[in-house]
Amino acid sequence: MNRNELRKADINLMVVFEALMIERNVTKVAKKLFLGQPTISSALNRLRTMFNDPLFIRVGHRMEPTARAGEIFRHLSPALDSLSVALSLTHDFDPGSSTMTFRIGMSDDVEFGLLPPLLRALRQEAPNVVFVVQNVDYWRIPDLLASGDVTVGITQTRDLPANAKRKLLRHIQPCVLRADASDTPLTLDEYCSRPHVLVSHIANVSGFADEWLAQIGRTRQVVLSVPQYSSLPALLAGTDLIASLPDYAAEAMAATGQLFKEPFPFKTPTLDLSMVWLSHADSDPAERWLRSRLESFMGQRNLQSLPH
Repeated sequence: MNRNELRKADINLMVVFEALMIERNVTKVAKKLFLGQPTISSALNRLRTMFNDPLFIRVGHRMEPTARAGEIFRHLSPALDSLSVALSLTHDFDPGSSTMTFRIGMSDDVEFGLLPPLLRALRQEAPNVVFVVQNVDYWRIPDLLASGDVTVGITQTRDLPANAKRKLLRHIQPCVLRADASDTPLTLDEYCSRPHVLVSHIANVSGFADEWLAQIGRTRQVVLSVPQYSSLPALLAGTDLIASLPDYAAEAMAATGQLFKEPFPFKTPTLDLSMVWLSHADSDPAERWLRSRLESFMGQRNLQSLPH
């Protein structure tokens, strides 16, 4: 390969190109890169001249890539990952003096149940670091990692990008939350007959519990679906409503003394909470520090890494 070709390249143009491939919209790219739209348009014109190709064709509000753009992206994206890794090795990370901003994706059960103790510790260790938390679920996390909107995610995971890494943090034990105290846990019949609140980020009226009940020939009555776990304490208070949620979120809500946590009245499959990130951030000192703290405060001991 002729490395003299690299002298013609502008790394800023490559970053713009990658962002256009991901976002397919000039306005979104400008916002993401903190640049003006004219700057992005100018960069695109320079890219078209450099590669002697239109690269992107406007279709409605989207910029659809040409075949050559797709070919370039296949080679360029791993190269930018490698360059990011190389540049990260040129600096150390001191949490005590750093003013970095970290962008973390968390499902809101994690935010409610596991973020507070982590934040208290990090405020002592890294008082000037900024943490931006974005709500995610297993459907959104691949896109948010790919776009760089978050660099690490804490959630249940399904399909992930090929260059993603994953670490199992803990096994999730589903629990029942209720506002009426009782000396005895709910029976299966009581669980099925009581009205339920379901937390669904996509406005469903059925969830994991319904799938598990179906396997034993039972059903439940969902009377309310809400998008966030954090609303449950106010919704359950003074009612006969019950909700199903991860153990760590249930414990945090029950700690106020107004709600009561108990185990499911039937056997459930194991769910996993994992930390995911892209391989190009693997050796970055700052990201490694962040992941180590996330694992320490959100994980359980003696859990092994999951395969990529």
